[in-house]
Amino acid sequence: MPMEERWCVVTGGRGFVARHLVKMLIEDGTYSVIVADLGSMIELELYEENGVLGGALQSGRARYVSVDLRDKPRVLEACRGAEVVFHMAAPCSSINNYKLQYSVNVLGTRNVIDSCVELNVKRLIYTSSLTVVFDGVHGIFNGDESLPYPTKHNGSYSATKAEAEALVIQSNGINGLLTCCIRPSSIFGPGDKLLVPTLVSAARAGQSKFIIGDGRNSHDFIYVDNVAHAHMCADRALASAGEVAKLASGQAYFITNMEPINFWEFTSLILEGLGYERPWIRIPVLVIMPISHLVELAYKFLGPSGMKIQQLIPSHVRLVSSNATFNCSKAKDLLGYNPVVSFQEGIKRTIESFADLRSDNQPKRQGPSRAATISALAALYYAIVASKSTVIRTLAKALLAAVVLSFIRGILPRKDVTTRSWFRDLAPAFAEPASETLTLNFETNERGVDSLVPL
Repeated sequence: MPMEERWCVVTGGRGFVARHLVKMLIEDGTYSVIVADLGSMIELELYEENGVLGGALQSGRARYVSVDLRDKPRVLEACRGAEVVFHMAAPCSSINNYKLQYSVNVLGTRNVIDSCVELNVKRLIYTSSLTVVFDGVHGIFNGDESLPYPTKHNGSYSATKAEAEALVIQSNGINGLLTCCIRPSSIFGPGDKLLVPTLVSAARAGQSKFIIGDGRNSHDFIYVDNVAHAHMCADRALASAGEVAKLASGQAYFITNMEPINFWEFTSLILEGLGYERPWIRIPVLVIMPISHLVELAYKFLGPSGMKIQQLIPSHVRLVSSNATFNCSKAKDLLGYNPVVSFQEGIKRTIESFADLRSDNQPKRQGPSRAATISALAALYYAIVASKSTVIRTLAKALLAAVVLSFIRGILPRKDVTTRSWFRDLAPAFAEPASETLTLNFETNERGVDSLVPL
């Protein structure tokens, strides 16, 4: 007698991390996979058409479902018949829009939970974020799951992810549903559409030379395949009989590569691996923070006209200038998680996958010269710290204003960039991995499932 087919659902299934999980699930063979995403239809890249996903779609071992998490009937239909749901979809962390973040992260997650309970889904694995315990003020060194949620979060993304995580944990045990939450550190790897492209774009514009803060902060990163592996470890633990599932369910887990590194050394490894200059000029956080507020404000008004999502926003400035390292012992003990790809190997694979972005393959854009950079830093210094002369301070502030305006002008959309092409470039990964409008631009850590800034 043939065995009954077992199905799983991956929300945000076209996001950065989700694509790797879908591939890993298909290769594992335990489940057939429902790829749930916001787009009306699935558009495969060439490597996918000729690869595992393309073959699975043709054979029926995978299928695509268009769904908006805020549409409960569509969520119900997507989850029908599934044994486990991997809930990975979330708006981009770079969009500090509380209404959008709440509608997807909280209300959308509530729809997923209710659908799982109503349909007798056995397990729900939620992709959370390490930022749920980060307040934007205090760095975290070797933090574990005993850390409480902060009174005030570092932006609307973190606040709503924490609220959604709490809902998932509270739902554990309802109608037999077992749940847990995965908190990945900053994610990198092939297929990333945010971290590496952003670093390269900054390098080509002459902006990658800057270090925000004192440059001594440590950070945990994780290779994308290890994030996917952690989700599969979580499902296996919850599917185990008896005490294993009982101990593992209803919990949150930090997931890293278990190899913390200086944050700016990590960016240097990527940049130098692609032939660009490593960061070398330190800028105090108090200097860059006003600029980040201006950038965020500019995006608020100019985003609908084609301005790209910006990474130089206050919540990201706080994160990249703070310590953020975490202990994975709980995931190791209760989920059986261990990285399957080392940090060094992950860096190697990442650099190889972005060969087209190497410096010798790219036309160089004119960025600020070293003299211009030093002049700008001198202006900052005299405007804020050194000079007691009113005239000098006034001139320094005028130069500083010119630098800021020049920077903002440089990130504005070009006249030849249409809103349509902008939305196409952001290719919604189910609302992930990110979304500008309420119906477009989602992403599951693809553009936020975080990269530099984690899910």
